[in-house]
Amino acid sequence: MSEDKTVENAIRENASGPKSAEIDGQKVEQHSLKDQIAADEYLATKKAVKSRTSGLKISKLCHSGS
Repeated sequence: MSEDKTVENAIRENASGPKSAEIDGQKVEQHSLKDQIAADEYLATKKAVKSRTSGLKISKLCHSGS
């Protein structure tokens, strides 16, 4: 859960800061917010698929026949 919070905080910090900055001839540019959100969704999906309970439950169904 701490990884989720760090990614969320990083996205929040990047969204509040400038997209690009230039100081003394050095230019720094961040990924777009859309790309950051897409990467977060991809990582969350990948984590969900790897989890033991990935949303699918396979069970044997038996009915009491009459």
